[in-house]
Amino acid sequence: MYYTYTQIVINTPRSILLITTHFLFFYALTLMRIVHCWDAINEETEAIEQAKYTGKKYIPIILENGDTKKQLLARSCYLLFKSADKWTDKQKRRAKLLFELYPDIKKGYSLTHSLRMIFSKNTIKDAAGLSLARWYNQVAESEFKSFNTISATIYEHYEEILNFFNNRSTNASAESFNAKIKAFRASLRGVNDMKFFLFRVANVWG
Repeated sequence: MYYTYTQIVINTPRSILLITTHFLFFYALTLMRIVHCWDAINEETEAIEQAKYTGKKYIPIILENGDTKKQLLARSCYLLFKSADKWTDKQKRRAKLLFELYPDIKKGYSLTHSLRMIFSKNTIKDAAGLSLARWYNQVAESEFKSFNTISATIYEHYEEILNFFNNRSTNASAESFNAKIKAFRASLRGVNDMKFFLFRVANVWG
């Protein structure tokens, strides 16, 4: 259907907003947190078994905010999806401890938040391109495999992503129109003559 899109939406630059890619970065950051969470669970399980073996009562290590490591990681889920200026006081204390104990999560959050800020703050295409180039360098320096994989996807659609800054609009209307075309095609049980199909589309929505 991309061919149909290019034939109908002529002289309109394709624009992509990184909503899906943002979620991929959040997902990568969540996986990072979950890995540490499982490590904390295994560490606690081993400590409990060791206490049973020695006949002592297990006393978990409590952090200054009242959480154990396992609880800290589990309860930090939602704050990683929010900007730091929207954190509650409790979330700020939790984030401070989380980032001190797990600097890789802090770096991953910083990269994810920086990408979000590029689209929130920049209004000029050239400035956004420069900010995005700097962000690429930061991702490369982080050496996070999952983050580098996702940034490669962004690089593949670099120009289309930057088109968002032409007038801060996306191709949402075109995608909506594309969905209508797909539904129209489905009602016809497929398309044999592409030219006639485009003619019919032009008559219906032209």
